Amino acid sequence: MTRTSSIILGGGCFWCVEAIFNGLRGIISAKPGYAGGHTEHPDYKAVCTGETGHAEVIQVVFNSTEISLEDILRVFFTTHDPTQLNRQGNDIGTQYRSVIFGDDAQQAIARTIRDEIAEQNIWGAPLVTSIEGPAHFWEAEESHHDYFARNPETAYCAAVVAPKVAKARKLYRDRLK
Repeated sequence: MTRTSSIILGGGCFWCVEAIFNGLRGIISAKPGYAGGHTEHPDYKAVCTGETGHAEVIQVVFNSTEISLEDILRVFFTTHDPTQLNRQGNDIGTQYRSVIFGDDAQQAIARTIRDEIAEQNIWGAPLVTSIEGPAHFWEAEESHHDYFARNPETAYCAAVVAPKVAKARKLYRDRLK
């Protein structure tokens, strides 16, 4: 029996986060998009200015009988740097913030997993990931879907996305599709 759930996660550039989650068993889809802003129908160019208030996010739709929300959040917290405020490496701005958008139950689970990761001190600094209520998800333009899979040789993908995907594959090899 399939039990479908979804959650919205922002961990820097959505190309990285999408590539990681699309490789996991139990993930039905991981779509790039925008959430948490004040502009309707944002596009990539507008979001990159930082003026729309949106974060680059992915909407993760998953089969909760194959992968739990807790495990999704553990992958999330260990494959991007949740200690960096409004950035991931050289990607700087509120659009790259570490954020989770979910309902009350998802927020409670997210706080529990955030505290678990913080206790393990794997990052050596306080976690700054924002845990917020539900947000409208605006799907990104088609050119951003499966970006890493279609463009692995671009400089950004080779330098930034590929190492994060490799880390995820090493840490979670037992969960790969």
